[in-house]
Amino acid sequence: MDQNKEHSRLFGKLSPAKLFFRCAVPSMISMAVTSLYTIADGIFVGHFIGAEALAAVNLVMPVIMISFALADMVAVGSSVQISIRLGEKQTEEACRIFSFSCGIILVIAVFVGLTGYFGAGFLVAALKAEALVAEMAGEYLKVYAVFSPLVMCFFAVDNYLRICGRMRYSMWMNVGVSLANIGLDALFVAGFGWGIWSAALASCLCLAAGTGISFYPFLRKKLVLRFTRGSLRLRTVGNILANGSSEFFSNITSSVCMVLFNVVLMNLGGYLAVAAFSVVMYVDSIVKSLLFGMSDALQPAISYNYGAGEKKRVFALEIRVQAAALVISAGAMAGMLLGADGLSMLFAEKNDKELIAMSARAMRLFSLSYLFSWCGIVSSSFFTALNRPAFSLVMATSETLVLPLIGLMVLPGIWGLDGVWLTSLATGVIAAGLAGILMGRTVRKVKSESAGPDPT
Repeated sequence: MDQNKEHSRLFGKLSPAKLFFRCAVPSMISMAVTSLYTIADGIFVGHFIGAEALAAVNLVMPVIMISFALADMVAVGSSVQISIRLGEKQTEEACRIFSFSCGIILVIAVFVGLTGYFGAGFLVAALKAEALVAEMAGEYLKVYAVFSPLVMCFFAVDNYLRICGRMRYSMWMNVGVSLANIGLDALFVAGFGWGIWSAALASCLCLAAGTGISFYPFLRKKLVLRFTRGSLRLRTVGNILANGSSEFFSNITSSVCMVLFNVVLMNLGGYLAVAAFSVVMYVDSIVKSLLFGMSDALQPAISYNYGAGEKKRVFALEIRVQAAALVISAGAMAGMLLGADGLSMLFAEKNDKELIAMSARAMRLFSLSYLFSWCGIVSSSFFTALNRPAFSLVMATSETLVLPLIGLMVLPGIWGLDGVWLTSLATGVIAAGLAGILMGRTVRKVKSESAGPDPT
């Protein structure tokens, strides 16, 4: 009962400003530091193995991210339902949803691991990369496949820690995992010279340890959520999958788009263009981690207050999210415009001047998208938190698939490689307009509701 009261005080009583910083800051630090394990791979792989290896990681990473998207779909969709139930004081039902969802995620992870390991050769061959790049990509993918049950659970359980108000615990856990990953990268890749597969091994070992650390508080039964027996109604399961579908399709479509970007880049500039794109994506991962970390951190608070019927608190929290996202994005654009050369040199050997120059130009053009892309990201998260999967799905598919594909079909034909780098800017402008329209409809709908939301 004490945990229930503490949870209610945190999400229901704390002022919107204090609640925003209490949730957002640890999660943003956590996500930003977590993204360092990916960047560490890029730096060590680029410096100690070469541009071909950097291209191999970039080619196979979308496939890995697709597997994570399956677990994320269940985790995000169930998190919304759990938070709404807790806001309605239905703690037992919230625990059943939590337990059932963890079981689904584990089953999915085992299936993905088996498929990834035995199908690695086919998946890599479909990418049609050069022989050396394809061989490296297969090695990298197989390591992730072996560890997928533990790795996929790591990315899912973080959602449940935030629901329970354990933001700082999650932050320190992620910081520790990332720092350990950097240390193992230095040991395996730079020290032992084991090759590209050891970069994947370093990440997977640390993420597996993080999974155990994340589940420890739940096993001690000291949180508002605990493991329990019981099944869920089919309608509730359907809602979990529907509400998580936007994040699922966002991850899937963005991964598919990365594959298509790589194909176009390979045709326009060879593996060097793919490597330059991977440099931009490494830097972009930091910016996106801040935006997603902040938005995801506030989802439980927004869902909780929506379930409790506290509309003013819902809007007060979202206003702060939108304002902070604009500030972060503007700062990121300025940093990339001014520091593109220095950032590019982090991922390439000093004598690889062609890669550095191409990466720097790509980064400057890509950075312009930050003025607009933040809007779609935080709006989609808001729609998910309010149990509006249709709006969230429209934003996700538009921003990560439909609009980028249109841009990719049109802009490179006009400006060549520059057209590829400018595709994100065109996507962001249109997506921001769409987000504004859907946000207006959502605000009017929520204000017109006379009672709390339908929990299913």
